[in-house]
Amino acid sequence: MGCAMPADQGGGAAFCLALPATAEGVRAALRQALTSPPLRRQSPAFRGAAELVLAEAMNNIVEHAYAGQPGRIELRMQPHAGGLAFLVTDWGRPMPGGALPPGNPPVLSAEADLPEGGFGWHLIRRLASGLDYRRIADRNVLRFDLLA
Repeated sequence: MGCAMPADQGGGAAFCLALPATAEGVRAALRQALTSPPLRRQSPAFRGAAELVLAEAMNNIVEHAYAGQPGRIELRMQPHAGGLAFLVTDWGRPMPGGALPPGNPPVLSAEADLPEGGFGWHLIRRLASGLDYRRIADRNVLRFDLLA
């Protein structure tokens, strides 16, 4: 699948990847993104944060926006002076209420087992800056920065 590339805006080579909205597609895209020039040049800690944020965001798209239906995700990364800008686009269902989840961590008790979910948006909000979600026509567009 193709991915339209924005023009280089002076921050270095951009990376763009289109992937199937499946768990396997997300795993393959993460492997490719982590070895791409924009991320390959970053510190191990930065790459780890990028992997975590991208995995959470893209797996949420697979699970919730497409909910088992076929679809695609586009990932774009653009270097800038402070780190990397990310753009994740899909054509699945919109976020409930048209807004990002608040990202409050689940309440844990000593007696309860760890919950299955609930940590993803909390982690994304802790690691990413400039987090922005928009529904534009038939697309979900998630933008965020990771700072070096």
